Amino acid sequence: MPADPRDVLTRPAPPADATVVYGDHPDQCADLRRPAGDGPPRRLVVVVHGGFWRAEYDRTHTGPMAAALAALGHPVAQVEYRRTGQPGGGWPHTLTDVLAGVAALPGLAAAALPGLVAAAPPILVGHSAGGHLALYVAAHAPATVGGVLALAPVADLAEAYRLDLDAGAVAALLGGGPAEFPDRYAAADPSSLVPVQTRTVVMHGTLDEQVPVAISRSWVAAARAAGSPATLVELPECEHFGLISPGSAAWPQVVSALRSLHDDLQGIDAASPSR
Repeated sequence: MPADPRDVLTRPAPPADATVVYGDHPDQCADLRRPAGDGPPRRLVVVVHGGFWRAEYDRTHTGPMAAALAALGHPVAQVEYRRTGQPGGGWPHTLTDVLAGVAALPGLAAAALPGLVAAAPPILVGHSAGGHLALYVAAHAPATVGGVLALAPVADLAEAYRLDLDAGAVAALLGGGPAEFPDRYAAADPSSLVPVQTRTVVMHGTLDEQVPVAISRSWVAAARAAGSPATLVELPECEHFGLISPGSAAWPQVVSALRSLHDDLQGIDAASPSR
């Protein structure tokens, strides 16, 4: 693992195999990566990047992660979206972009990577703010999502606002605090959107200083109490960035969780041919 965990944010990755667009804005796009191997078509994995929804962080930093997942045999899409600090970013377009992208990407990926993408809702792998967006999509458009692997997600926007995570990131996304915009928080905050019926695995390092693990503990407890199929995996000695860093001590556990989620969904599909 690199001495500085943030090294993954600038680490180079192999170029994508294709880029597709799901809208007219330059950031309404996704990079596609072809799966390694000659197996049957597999469910698309959509990587939703983090960066506290800010313009300075784009999908580029998830390149190493996406390339590693493709090397394991998964077709992968790195979805981009408008972010705060740029025209059109923030409420509501940051959220609606990801909704639109997730809905469109299975078809776009199947056309760009023929014979490699299964006709099934994708698995969303979201990190940090991307974990928030993955949970948001699963709550608002469950038919478009097969499962969610949320890595250190910002799963409680009201609490993240109270804690002032990343110096006002939630206020920049939603325009202010819960008292000013209660309707926005009600619509966007995963803590307000349980139960979620999508199978969800939340992974969080106990040493995370960017997003406290208590946020994931609270969300999973509330989701499970409401009947959601949600699981929390805590990783001792893991901080925020190891979850997206191939070669880190945490990475094998991320891969294992994704494989388990994929296999569980395959079993559900096999038992429900009409799904």
